[in-house]
Amino acid sequence: MRAVGLSPAFGHARRMTRRIALLLEYDGTLFAGSQLQTNARTVQGVLEAAVEKATEVSSRVAFAGRTDAGVHAEGQVAAFVTESAHDIETMRRALNAWLPEDVAVLAVTDVDAAFDPRRSAVRRRYRYVIDNRQVRPALVRQRAWHVAPALDEGAMAKAAASVLGSRDFAAFASRLEDEGASTVRRLERFEVARDGSIVTYVLEANAFLPHQVRRMVGALVEVGKGKLDAAGYEGLLRGAAASAGPAAPPHGLYLERVFYERDPFGPT
Repeated sequence: MRAVGLSPAFGHARRMTRRIALLLEYDGTLFAGSQLQTNARTVQGVLEAAVEKATEVSSRVAFAGRTDAGVHAEGQVAAFVTESAHDIETMRRALNAWLPEDVAVLAVTDVDAAFDPRRSAVRRRYRYVIDNRQVRPALVRQRAWHVAPALDEGAMAKAAASVLGSRDFAAFASRLEDEGASTVRRLERFEVARDGSIVTYVLEANAFLPHQVRRMVGALVEVGKGKLDAAGYEGLLRGAAASAGPAAPPHGLYLERVFYERDPFGPT
C-alpha cells in the first residue's frame, strides 16, 4: 500500500490534505456497534476498510455518535482526513462499491479542517419504534420492539412531556466512563405517536447519555401498560444513576439525524 492515498491516475505528487464528511445509513443487526472493536464486526471497521480501498491509504474515521450493537442509523455523520484527489461523487461511488450491503454512504462533502462530527453537533434526533400487537412480527422483528400488551399512547405522551427541558438524566443512563462528567442534558423533544400497531417515539436533545434513549423508552412503556403514571415517570429522574428502566432492546432504535449550526450537507 502506498504512503500517499492516490491511485496511479492521479500521479505520485503529494496532494493537499482534505477533511471529508459522510452521511451514512446502516442496518445495525449484524454489527457489534459503530465503534471499532477487536475481533468484532463494527460500522467503523467496515467503513475504514472501504476508505482504505477507495483511497489506497488507511484513515481513522470519526463518528457523530456511538451506536450500540443492533442499533440502526438513517443519518449518522462521519469524517476522515485524506489526500485523495477523488471528486465528491467519485468518492461516494467508490465507498459504496467497497462497503457491505448493510451500510450506505448517502452523501459526501468537503468540510473545514476544524469540523468534528461529534463536537460540532448541536442536536441529535433518535426514533424508537414499537410494534404493539398481540402476534409477534416476522417482517420487522429486527427493526421494531414487539410489545404485546396494549399501550396507552396518551398516557405515555403526557409522561414524556413531563421530562422536557434541561435535566439531570443520570438515572436514565448507564454509568459513565468518566464519573465526573456532567449528566445534565437538554431534552427538546419527546413525542409519542401511533399509526395502527406501530408506536413511534421521537427524542431530540443537545446530546444523549449512554443508553439514555433506550432506558427512557423502556420506562415509558411501563407507563403505557398502566404500571406507572406521569408523576412517577418524572420521579425516576431523582433516582440513583442507572436506576431507571428497563432499557428497551436496541433493534427498535434509529439515529435519525445529527444537527449542526451549518449543515455540511446543505438544507434537508
